[in-house]
Amino acid sequence: MAARKVIIGGGTGFIGRNLGELLLTKGYDVTNIARMPGISNISWSTLEVAGLPKSTCAVVNCAGQQFMDFTKSWTPGFKQNVQNSRVYTTQALAKAINNSQDKPRVYVVVTGVGAYEPSEYNKYDETSPTTGIDFFSRLVLEWEKAAYVDPPVRLVIIRSGAVLGRWGGMIKNMFLPFYFGFGGRISSGKQYLPWIHIDDLIRLIQFTIENENVQGVLNGVAPHVITNEEFTNSFAKALKRPAVVPVPEKILDFLLNPERAMIMTKGQHVVPKRVLEYGFKYQYDNIDKACKEFAHLFPKRHPLK
Repeated sequence: MAARKVIIGGGTGFIGRNLGELLLTKGYDVTNIARMPGISNISWSTLEVAGLPKSTCAVVNCAGQQFMDFTKSWTPGFKQNVQNSRVYTTQALAKAINNSQDKPRVYVVVTGVGAYEPSEYNKYDETSPTTGIDFFSRLVLEWEKAAYVDPPVRLVIIRSGAVLGRWGGMIKNMFLPFYFGFGGRISSGKQYLPWIHIDDLIRLIQFTIENENVQGVLNGVAPHVITNEEFTNSFAKALKRPAVVPVPEKILDFLLNPERAMIMTKGQHVVPKRVLEYGFKYQYDNIDKACKEFAHLFPKRHPLK
């Protein structure tokens, strides 16, 4: 039987944790590379010294300092940490793959749609150019460059939109304000919000591991293109709450720093052209269906399908 061992960089984070749980239900053996010790964890320094565990069939990197951690000021040191935690981990795994005698079949790196310049007019698919004009697009360019692996290992780069799910990311930050009726659009609300449900993102990663013909850049976004205002209305409706308290751009710029706030105040129209061409089927292909799934104050942690 072929090797079924998957190594996940950042396996204790929101995406990595969910991915690990899904892969375990599908019969994979999962090892996380993390800063924290654990039964199924190895450290980054162990990876550097010992290399990849034998019989690894796939390596996935979703490690990175959470840049929307509002408890952290947007200082040069924090920005450096945001960058290093992505670029160095991606590089470390690429190096371990390239040095391995028993190579995995695929290396999957989860980056972001920040690769594309924010715009109200441009429409982006996976063939669109990336400009590197702002902090996030420069970061993504460097991050993806660090992922280089020698053939015959397939490289798949998933540029993820905002990952929506009850237990982490954007929804975790905004659930209570919306639940208590203090939700509202951000700025004009006209900016695009590329998004994907956590279940679809982890299923897409599994899909790329198991389909030998999948390689290159994929836009990890739902096919339903929406604006911030449309998301706000859908989430409020699912919660049965009003959402009439807009958040002015200037307030976010003041609280978060304009460079970081642009993740929320600017947006990109991004479509998953290649994902659909490969035949991937979304469970949550529209925002109303997604919002209904996570609009619960005390949900049971849903079993992975």
